[in-house]
Order: sequence, then C-alpha cells, then structure tokens
Amino acid sequence: MHPPRLFATLDPFVESGAVMGRKVANAGFLDALLAADPFDAYHFFMPSPRERDIQAGLLAARHPDLAGQGKFKVLTRLDLPRALAADDYAVFHLSDCITSQPRLAAARNALAKTIFPITATTHSLSYAAYGREFLAHLWPGTTGRDAIVATSEAGRAVVAGFFQSLRRGYGLDEAAYPAPRLATIPLGVDPAVWESLAGEARAAARTRLGLDPEAVVLLVFGRLSHSSKMDLLPLFRAVQRLIADGCDPAGLCLVAAGWTEDEDGPFTDILAGLAGNIGLPFRLVPRPSEAAKRELFGISDIFVSLADNPQETFGLTILEAMAAGLPVVASDYDGYRDTVVPGVTGYLAPTLGLADTGPRDVLAPLCYDNHTHLLLAQGLAVDVAAVAAALKQLVADPGLRRAMGRAGRERAGAVFTWQAVVARHLALWEALAAAPIPDRASLRRLRHPAALAYGELFGGYPTAVLSDAVRLTWTRTGRAVYRGRDFPVVYEGLGPEVSLAALRTLLFLARSGCPGLTLAARLAAAEPGLDAFAARFHVVWALKQDLLEKEAV
Repeated sequence: MHPPRLFATLDPFVESGAVMGRKVANAGFLDALLAADPFDAYHFFMPSPRERDIQAGLLAARHPDLAGQGKFKVLTRLDLPRALAADDYAVFHLSDCITSQPRLAAARNALAKTIFPITATTHSLSYAAYGREFLAHLWPGTTGRDAIVATSEAGRAVVAGFFQSLRRGYGLDEAAYPAPRLATIPLGVDPAVWESLAGEARAAARTRLGLDPEAVVLLVFGRLSHSSKMDLLPLFRAVQRLIADGCDPAGLCLVAAGWTEDEDGPFTDILAGLAGNIGLPFRLVPRPSEAAKRELFGISDIFVSLADNPQETFGLTILEAMAAGLPVVASDYDGYRDTVVPGVTGYLAPTLGLADTGPRDVLAPLCYDNHTHLLLAQGLAVDVAAVAAALKQLVADPGLRRAMGRAGRERAGAVFTWQAVVARHLALWEALAAAPIPDRASLRRLRHPAALAYGELFGGYPTAVLSDAVRLTWTRTGRAVYRGRDFPVVYEGLGPEVSLAALRTLLFLARSGCPGLTLAARLAAAEPGLDAFAARFHVVWALKQDLLEKEAV
C-alpha cells in the first residue's frame, strides 16, 4: 500500500472577519483544491491552540463531507517536528511567500523525512520590510523544490528584482545563495457564482439600493482609502470630461463599494463631495457581504478600476467583473494587463510613473507603509483622457457593453477558473518534486543564518550546561511521581514537549544515579519516539521540577 499523499500548510486559507481580496483568493483556492481532492489528507499547522480550534471549526463548516471523512488534521506549529519526522508530505503550500517560507524550508531540511516542495503565493509586495523578508529566501538551504508563485507577470518581475537588488547590495553569489524558483500562476474565479441580473430582478435590486433602474452604473470595488489601491480623482475628472462633452450626468451613477476603516471617513466624504461638484449621482456601499458584493456586480453596467498603488499586484476584482459579464475600464498597471484584453473585454488606460522614487526609498523604512504608498501612488498618473474616451464609448453603446461583457465572461471561464489555477499548481508541484536536490546530509547540517542558535548564543547565561560532569539521581518528589503519588506541573503549550511516559522511564533510570548526558542517552535508547535533544530536554526539565537533583559529592 502506498503512503498517503499529504498536502500541508502553515496558513488558515479560510478566515472569518472582513471581506478582503487576499481572504477571498485564499478561500477560493482552497475550495477548488478540495473540490479536486488530489490528496489523501490535508494538514494545517496553526500558530496557537486557539487558532487551531478556529480553523478546525471553519473547515468543518465549509467542507463537512471531507471533515466527516477525517481528511483534515489541524495541529499547531509546535507539532511540526514530530509531523515532519513521521510523515511523507507531497507539498507544503503557503498562502503568502513573505513570512514563513524560508523558515519552513530550514525546518524541512533539518527535520523532515523527505525534501518535499514548498511553494507560496504573492499578494502585496510593496511593504518596506519586505526586502528583509526576501533576503531570508537567499540562503544555501534553498533547493530546486522551493518556488514562489507570482500571480502576475508584473509581480514576478518585482520578486526577481528583489533578489537581484539583494544580491547586488549584499554581495551574494547566486550559486552559493540560491533563490526559490519563480512561477507565474494567476488567481482565479468561479464563474458559476457570478451573473448579470436582468429584468425585474435587476430593477428590484437597484431600487433597494436607491439606484435609478435606467442609469448606466459605473462600479468601483476595492479598499476605499486614500492610501490603498487607487485614487478615484482621475475617474471623477474623466466623468467631468464626459459631462462637458454633453453626457447627461442624470443618466449615470457611480457606485463605490468595498472595505472601509473608521479613519477613512474623511476620504469617503471627499468622494461624495467630488461627485456632488460635478452633478454625478453617487452611492457608497461600505463593507458589503459577499452576497451583496455579487449583487452589486450583477446590477452594474461598467466596472472601473484605475489602480495606481504598488500595493496592488493582480486585481481579483477585475476577474470577478469579467465573470459577471461587465466590460472593464482599468489602468494599464501591474497584473491588470494580464487579464484585460484591450478592445475585446474592455480598455486599459495608459499610466505614467517616475523612474526614480528618490527620498521615498530611504524614508519608507522609517515611515508607516500607508504614508509611503500614498506618496508613491500620487507619483503615478492615469491618463484621464483615455479613461474618458473609454467610458464615452461604453456609456453610449449598450451593444458594445454587452459584447465586451460576454467576451470577458468567456475569457474568465476559459483561462481564470480556480479549477485551472489548481491544475497549474498540481503540475508545478509534480515538477518541483522531481527536481534534483543537494546531498541530504549536507542539508541537515545547514542552519538558516537568520535563525537564532539560542543554546550557542545564550550558553554563557547559566552557571553550567548539561554534561557528564553533572551526576543526577531522583529526588523524594521524583520517587513520589514515579509511584503515582505526586504529579509534575505541565504548563499549557508544553504538552507536545513533555512525555509523561518518558518521564517515568527517566526517573527509573536515574534511581541509582547517572551522569547527565549518559542519562539522556539511555532515555533516548529506551524511548524510541524520543530523539537525543528531546531526551536532554526531559532531563533538564525534570531537574527544574525537582524530580531529579545533583548527587552530593
């Protein structure tokens, strides 16, 4: 019988709380993966017991059939050493490449039975601290089975640029400090959950939202903030041009929907003021649910996304608009050019930026990221005239809107379904699993240079360290614990680290006295599930609990 094919991750993928693009993308990927169900089991390693229990509940509620079959195993990250040593994993896939991927590779190299592929996806790439995080990827323990999955060609170029800049700045040779492979796989969409509403359903939904049933509705969806995703001023200026050219503003309506924070209030007030100044009917829909979001897409006529902020890397909402049969007017920026086909599914408005961002670069690590993003975005111009020209054609021609909407829906269904995205990941994982790797023993000896060697660094703090120069024996309390008349105190979080059965064996072995390291070696030999380090830990922990003591000289 073949060993089970196991998928694993350190990330939740399914999260409660605010509806944001990253969460929607992660949940969509997991849903499609589980629908295909190519693995025998799925292991989730959460940061804490609380997050473990939350994730187990969310998975059971979202995928009850698989949960009922026992396909989910939700653990904490403290369980990683035992799991890596015991199980053959086919792949670990992370929902973000920034924080954990190189650290997981170090743990795999040191502890795992096999060198399995590790992959992770890009989302936002523009935070000031990410240079440090990408530096961690460049170390001798990176193998040909490690890959970063960029969601767009623009995102892939950014990651490659990170590595090139870090190598140049730190003098890192590519052969000695390899980087993960780079792959490009987009995000996806499920066209079945998106539709364009028509007839009475469309009119009723518009009436509920206070929208004119006959108006041409322009929809903007995303984080509504002056420092995130996009500045809406170019859109207002473009509509102002339309009105100046004779377009009746009463026949239009702009709906801005998405996530807002309390501090965004002044910004949303500005949007309402701008609309009022040009006579454009305006509707703000803050923090809509997923159902409300789909309804908004279903009753709109044109989707507009003029991204100008480096926080944006792919643009999932554009796929959702295409799946809902909406023509798209977008900025020619980042991953947008991977999805929109100009003249077929919509229009891309040219953008103009700065080749040199000057003081922004040196100030970014000293400032809040939203301040940096605002300054960078304000140094990026979207061609207002091109936006106005695109809107003019679409507003005036319902047939063109329908044709582009149909083409967009066909493109989303042919290229960007989550099923297609998962299939590309499966092919990538198979290819990575076949990649050659360095000598296994040499990988085990490598320590990630950013990982603290606590024993080595802080070895001078204690009076002494465990050695055979210290001879140990059991105490009165140790004898009582051995005989079941007393009990050790095991704090929450130590459960996976302390074996009460091994502790009992340790006390028995120490009954007549034994040098410290020899005692640990005998414990490891007597307890097959205990490695040398765990045995030494048990010895010192028992001494801490007053179950062992130094023999009198």
